[in-house]
Amino acid sequence: MRILVTGASGFAGSLLVPRLRADGHAVRALARQPARVEEALARLPRGSEKGGSPLDVVRGDVLTGAGLARALDDVEVAYYLIHSMERSAEGSAPFAERERIAAEKFAEAAAHAGVRRIVYLGGLLPRWSDGASMRSRARSSRHLASRAAVERILLESVPDSVALRASIVIGAQSRSFRLLVHLVERMPILTLPAWQAFRTQPIDARDVTEMLLAAADAPLGGSSLEIAGPDVLTYGQMMAGIAELMLVNRPSIRLGVNLTGITARVAAAIAGEDPDLVMPLMEGLQGDLLPEDDDAAQLLNVPLHNFESAVENALRDWERREPLAAR
Repeated sequence: MRILVTGASGFAGSLLVPRLRADGHAVRALARQPARVEEALARLPRGSEKGGSPLDVVRGDVLTGAGLARALDDVEVAYYLIHSMERSAEGSAPFAERERIAAEKFAEAAAHAGVRRIVYLGGLLPRWSDGASMRSRARSSRHLASRAAVERILLESVPDSVALRASIVIGAQSRSFRLLVHLVERMPILTLPAWQAFRTQPIDARDVTEMLLAAADAPLGGSSLEIAGPDVLTYGQMMAGIAELMLVNRPSIRLGVNLTGITARVAAAIAGEDPDLVMPLMEGLQGDLLPEDDDAAQLLNVPLHNFESAVENALRDWERREPLAAR
């Protein structure tokens, strides 16, 4: 197939591109800085599929629309793997507005080019027992509301599209996983807000890659699939599990409140992350992030790694790239 990958220099895109090339697809990447795509691919773990079909990198920007026509020309399937939570330039729109504009420009260009399917990687939405709709409750989280809005835009513009929704992806370059590791690494005592009791089903980055690959031609057009790993864990259990696999002893103190604004800034400072990234992530911790069912892996024919295997693999990859201070 003729395939376009946006966000090819990012976490999910850089893992997906070699798999697509190894399977013989004609792969094109859209990037604001083409050199960053080659840099990202060069950082892949040893043993990752390399070579295969050649890679065509097109310079462009979904936010301005530059390069979209060239990138989408003669493309059958387009992967939309772009998220814009990074700090905006002075005077520019907030990330949710940038996300909406970029998705609308891309969706319009894809429909005009005759793209058969867009595959989008978004986020799981919280569920509550009071019957409130996910979308209405997600609005209180800018991050989750933005993901839902982008999904809607893409699926409405190209009806045969497929959206995959994940919570925490376990991988060495996953921003959410890196945040948890840095907190475990740098806090001698884990002080956990009330959100530590919420449950989710973290998923291995290797499994996400295989699901993205399968979604290109699976007979599931017009679907939103909630993808998740096999283990249901609280955030507190995840952090304890990460600490154990890092071979560090971290006692914990559990608070009865969230204090999102304060804890997000404190967590960002400890982890060395941008508060503009951490704040919207923590705003999403308002309840369980669990899939409605576990059908996605079977529908896409992808066997799942458990949480321990996912973390061990991610930490091995991390240490290949950079040292872990806790060790």
